[in-house]
Amino acid sequence: MRHELVRARAPLRLGFGGGSTDVSPYCDEYGGAVLNAAIDLFAHVTVQKRDDDQVRLVAADRDQAWQAHASAPLPTDEPLRLLKGVYNRFMADYAGGRALPLTLVSYADCPPGSGLGSSSALVVAMVEAMRRFMGLEMDAHSVARLAFDIERRELGLAGGAQDQYAAAHGGLNLMHFAANAQVEVTPVEVPDRVMRELEASLVLYFTGVSRESAAIIEEQTTNMRSHAAKSLESLHAIKASAFEMRDALTAGDLPRFGALLDSGWGLKKQTAHNVSSAQIDKVYEAAKAFGVFGGKVSGAGGGGFMMFLIDPTRREGLKRLLSTFGGTAQAARFTRTGVESWDVK
Repeated sequence: MRHELVRARAPLRLGFGGGSTDVSPYCDEYGGAVLNAAIDLFAHVTVQKRDDDQVRLVAADRDQAWQAHASAPLPTDEPLRLLKGVYNRFMADYAGGRALPLTLVSYADCPPGSGLGSSSALVVAMVEAMRRFMGLEMDAHSVARLAFDIERRELGLAGGAQDQYAAAHGGLNLMHFAANAQVEVTPVEVPDRVMRELEASLVLYFTGVSRESAAIIEEQTTNMRSHAAKSLESLHAIKASAFEMRDALTAGDLPRFGALLDSGWGLKKQTAHNVSSAQIDKVYEAAKAFGVFGGKVSGAGGGGFMMFLIDPTRREGLKRLLSTFGGTAQAARFTRTGVESWDVK
């Protein structure tokens, strides 16, 4: 049964350890592993039935809109390529190639290029919204797999798979990535008091620079394909750190967890030349001098959000220090809830 007006939301994520090992060809050849956690910032989608023969697509946070006669497939050029890609897949697979008139509106709780997986979370939220709108049954894993397929394979956008599965499943997970886009999601059981302490210790800092991750990921991919020794060794160590970080968290050893964040950031910078920048290095060194346990840039790097761990009694001081660099510092909370949708009417 189709619905007239539905909404969906999917959480963004913080990647703690193992980032870039979920990207082909590394995960196909060696297997990848990532430790990440969903946070209470979301990508939001509304889908509403229309009574005319139009399709209207809106990215409210980018102030972009596109409207045309309902046809399938829509041209998958900019603007709103992600929205068109999701619409096309659902019309092809679940509407017999017909074009359903509808309005789809999307926005996220952070700027584009944030390094928090917002683009993929948006695709996951769109898939979930369209699933409910068209009265289809899919579990979280199937939603993530379809979102990955649309974004990475059909639209050809560079990146890995951790963002889609984090957005679909929520919570704190150790994810394993193998050839043929095979993904295993294992929840990490950590005492509530440790997760509360991790929240109390965490500071996010938005650099003010939104970046396009594709160029960084493409350089990393080139290095992987050429089996560049330095890059490969770094990726092997980055993968191992995901397991070490899981063990530090389950043991409640946050200083150790922070130290692993720090060493992982050093390794990440060896995978591509533009993962960091002079400004990011300046902010990071100031935070280290202030006494953080460790930190890193979230996502591919080059800008977006940085994260730091510090003794909770010094968190406000760190936020004041970071704000002097022109960006915005904030706390973050974790969420166990993955993608969800509901009927408005």
